[in-house]
Amino acid sequence: MLNQAWKKTLLLLLAAGILIPVSLVFITSFKEQKEYYMNPVGFPQHFSFSNYMEMFTQQKIGQYFMNSVIVTLSTVVLILFFGTMIAFAITRISGVKGLVVYGLFAAGMMVPGQVNMIAIYSLVLKLGLTNSLTGLILVSIAVFIPIAVFIISGFMKTLSKELFEASGMDGASEWVMYSRIALPVAMPSVAATAIFLFVMVWNDLMHPLLFISDKSKKTMPLALLQLKGEYITNFPAIFAGVVIASMPMVVAYLFLQRFFVAGITAGSVKG
Repeated sequence: MLNQAWKKTLLLLLAAGILIPVSLVFITSFKEQKEYYMNPVGFPQHFSFSNYMEMFTQQKIGQYFMNSVIVTLSTVVLILFFGTMIAFAITRISGVKGLVVYGLFAAGMMVPGQVNMIAIYSLVLKLGLTNSLTGLILVSIAVFIPIAVFIISGFMKTLSKELFEASGMDGASEWVMYSRIALPVAMPSVAATAIFLFVMVWNDLMHPLLFISDKSKKTMPLALLQLKGEYITNFPAIFAGVVIASMPMVVAYLFLQRFFVAGITAGSVKG
């Protein structure tokens, strides 16, 4: 009983540590700037949507939102398309070769992104893709695809080799094994990976900050960063932008949470 009480207390503290800052951001987004400085943590006297209106009219956050949607969806879809094929290939390559290929992608997760900034920027500059969403998408794919390969290949390794051997004896090609056997079975893991990738790409600030200078091509994190003033900052307006930027991640998780839970537990128990 004592252990259960400690567990419940710890979970309540963790929940409070998450909910209190989130609630504070949400409530503050409905305050006027003057009221925020007079009463930073209290409820607003009158809930105002002026900050949200300012985001869409003066700051053109709708355009930045669409830029983030284009970059994030394109990156996630292409990473999942290529990542699932690479993960399947790794599971099908036996011996040292498969281990080497897997190790190369795993090594891509170990190198901090800041280490490669100069080299990546030089390459993108030579290709003429700086200050473009296409260049940002290609860089994001290269940076985040090792994560997808690492997660999905870990699940595909748990699939029965006899299943693929039997399919091969029936005349199934590698593409058929991938598209009709491995991919459908691995969908929970793919969905969980999609959520991880969506959050990381949507919240990525370093690469847009490095490659994007045109105001019309900014993504949401970069646009919110530019709202910070030199001497005074309109925090309620920034918090309104944060709420708007958080909505896609909340919606994505609500729709994919069933697959997310299944993907987290996938492979933990073998039948």
